[in-house]
Amino acid sequence: MGTPSVDSPPHPPRHRRALGWSGVLAACSVLLLALVAAEWRPLMGLDGDISRTTHRWAVGEPGLTQACRILTDWVWDPWTMRLLCAAVAVWLLVRHAALRTAVWLAAVCALGGLLQQGVKAAVDRPRPVWPDPVDSAHYAAFPSGHAMTATIVCGLLLWLLHHYGAGRVLFRTALAVAVISVTGVGLTRVWLGVHWPSDVVGGWLLGALTVTLAVLAHGRGRP
Repeated sequence: MGTPSVDSPPHPPRHRRALGWSGVLAACSVLLLALVAAEWRPLMGLDGDISRTTHRWAVGEPGLTQACRILTDWVWDPWTMRLLCAAVAVWLLVRHAALRTAVWLAAVCALGGLLQQGVKAAVDRPRPVWPDPVDSAHYAAFPSGHAMTATIVCGLLLWLLHHYGAGRVLFRTALAVAVISVTGVGLTRVWLGVHWPSDVVGGWLLGALTVTLAVLAHGRGRP
């Protein structure tokens, strides 16, 4: 059998699975957003307990904290992730003349950024404040932009590898890198004291929701 085109629609069962996951992720995202916006006390207490503990560890482990800053500010920074997406979009155009998929990839990344900033502005959650901060960040706290962007970019690129028929070794390697990156960037944001844990979870949920909706849109875009 030939290699499937990157612009071919997903099979109906996969479409239904993506639709089901979209509903689950949307419900979880809305629920968490509502709890954060309402400042639900049990969630706020859990956030505070975890954040105080990790901040104490971060202050006491300057070497590890510096490593986290390098990872979060350079390796897993949202702009690094967006540049990776741009490079893949150019590769799709040059190697496969897949204009529609390249535009789709760039558009989803851009829309994900707009969604992130829109939710931040709507919720307007303050970031943690410490008397001895180890890092700083801008804009509102919920959701974590680093966690959301990493989830979107890694999710889209994994889907493209699977859809385009990547070999088992390549896909599993990419999957491992993606899991480490998405998990790692969330942990570094909490460790550095610039996000509450629920900010990171919100970023993961909204990022995963964006990916599943994007996959559905890519499939429905074909006649």
